[in-house]
Amino acid sequence: MKISTVYLYDEPSVPEIKIEDLVKFIQENFRVKVESRESVFRFFKPSSGAVSYELAACRIFDTKRPFEKHNPTNEEIKMEEELLTESKETNIIMYDGFEFQKIITSLIPENELQSDKFHLAFTNKLTCTYDFTDYRYHGRAVICSNPSIISTTGIIEAPAKPREYYLALLTKMTQGLNIDSIKDQFKGKYLEYHDSKLADVVKGYALQALIYYLTGEPFCESIECRLFNAHWQADLLYSQIQIGKLCNKHQQFLDTIVANRE
Repeated sequence: MKISTVYLYDEPSVPEIKIEDLVKFIQENFRVKVESRESVFRFFKPSSGAVSYELAACRIFDTKRPFEKHNPTNEEIKMEEELLTESKETNIIMYDGFEFQKIITSLIPENELQSDKFHLAFTNKLTCTYDFTDYRYHGRAVICSNPSIISTTGIIEAPAKPREYYLALLTKMTQGLNIDSIKDQFKGKYLEYHDSKLADVVKGYALQALIYYLTGEPFCESIECRLFNAHWQADLLYSQIQIGKLCNKHQQFLDTIVANRE
């Protein structure tokens, strides 16, 4: 599998992505043409009514059951239509990641669906997948394939915060105390919305999406690698910020890809 062009679709409500810095990062690491575009739903300018219906229809309401297409209300469709035209944060709504991926795929013209053209879309919607090992949905930071999806909300919400955070939260809530102090107590130990560290973290997830597409292999098992599939915020910050590089195995693989292109 070879990639000639990477198309990046921005999420305007999350400027911390720093899309142009990500363009340079991918160009430097993969030696391919990279094009940044506005939000995937703005760039392709689809019929807002049809897309709004499909987005509302892939919402998840029962986290313990596999995906069942939802019959959306007019209010839900209208809300999705408004979100297509406005760049703003919303309440956290869960969407089936693979259904969301199908919607994006349907927008891409046929001449850009060749296997050498890779599409990576950012979204602030929380994409989720159903796990048959514990029979429930889980939030995901990245949905790998082509197109791939990186959910900025998934980056914040999917990897768990420190155990001590949840214990402190439970204690405060049962005592009826204000929980705002917990954020100060654990500040820096997990990513927050509009966190400046997102710019570095999304680079790691972009690497995961691209290398997964090129190899078809799962994430790296080493926490010392940016391909590590972190389930805890502490591990995410360690692999993406403190380590901030690939392990020897995957760096050699990337070097081989670049060498074969030159």
